[in-house]
Amino acid sequence: MSDYSTTKIIPLEIKCTLCTQSLCCNYITQKIKTPRSKLDFEHLLWQVSHKNVSLFKDKDEWLLCFNSPCEHLTHEGNCGIYHQRPTICREHSNDYCEYDAPAEEGFEFYFPDYESLLLFCKKRFKRWNVTAP
Repeated sequence: MSDYSTTKIIPLEIKCTLCTQSLCCNYITQKIKTPRSKLDFEHLLWQVSHKNVSLFKDKDEWLLCFNSPCEHLTHEGNCGIYHQRPTICREHSNDYCEYDAPAEEGFEFYFPDYESLLLFCKKRFKRWNVTAP
């Protein structure tokens, strides 16, 4: 968390300029269907086996997270294509964002790696057994 906490009132117009780490520009998420079967979770295990890929469930949905900085970030942490940035960037709300608190605090489930998801799978499916064909 930054030096500016949620106890301080920060005008939204300057909030992004105070966020020197460009927190929201260092990952992308992709909504996925709610995993239900062992096969669904086996596929997710494969996905989180890759570097910089994690999985989480917030209050509404399941998402894959790809931790990879935007290629348009400058060395200072600013957007190098600010005036031509994609619509999704323009519509991003910073009312309450990673600058205020780590996103993980709002997750119902968070799986940063294979081991954490595998442990969850073994608890969820009493007969979980991943074996080679």
